[in-house]
Amino acid sequence: LFIVPSLLPAQENQGSDETTVEELFLQSVEMRIIGEQAFSDDRASKLSSLENMEELIEEGAVSSGDPEAHYILDSLSAEGVGITIRQGRRVVNNFPEVRRKAAELLGKMGGDAAKDTLINILISDDEPMVLSEAVYALGNMSVDSEEKQRQVEQAIAFSILNQDIMNPDQNFAYAALLSIEKLAQQNGGINDDSVYRALIRISQGNYVSAVRNKAQEVIQTLLEN
Repeated sequence: LFIVPSLLPAQENQGSDETTVEELFLQSVEMRIIGEQAFSDDRASKLSSLENMEELIEEGAVSSGDPEAHYILDSLSAEGVGITIRQGRRVVNNFPEVRRKAAELLGKMGGDAAKDTLINILISDDEPMVLSEAVYALGNMSVDSEEKQRQVEQAIAFSILNQDIMNPDQNFAYAALLSIEKLAQQNGGINDDSVYRALIRISQGNYVSAVRNKAQEVIQTLLEN
């Protein structure tokens, strides 16, 4: 079993001697604007905040593990899943595209906190396009310990094995295969047995030939290492 990081955003700053959320946003005018957009109720504003965040990341103005950026992206990645607003019984803030884009930017930003959030997405979300983005992002992130690598591998395997056997999502499966392949290349192989079970599930499952063939290719590569 792997350790599931908290599904709630900004749980890391609970100590009285640590920087508060309010203090974080006072440090950067750009982040204050992005934060206002992100925490509005409007889907378009949230997407605008992600566009602005992407510009900062691409310009190098946001470093790996930046706490302000992570707080915003962590919150947006849970929009409609871990953070819900209801009118009656209906969830009115279920914005999969917001969550998908947040996952993409978490991968681009990097850092341990971003890794934990992406793992949470694989565990808690059920939207294929969000899962595909999260699993692909994890494959592009470097880890600095065997324990962290195992956490990532177990989360990816869990998300594959948790797919509908009869009607799995083809795009997600292919993205997961690419992620496993990159992890193996970066770390000299795969440590967790659950990944091999997931690969066999895809190679023998109800997937199109291109996906099954890719699974066989990844299996063969791992056997040769």
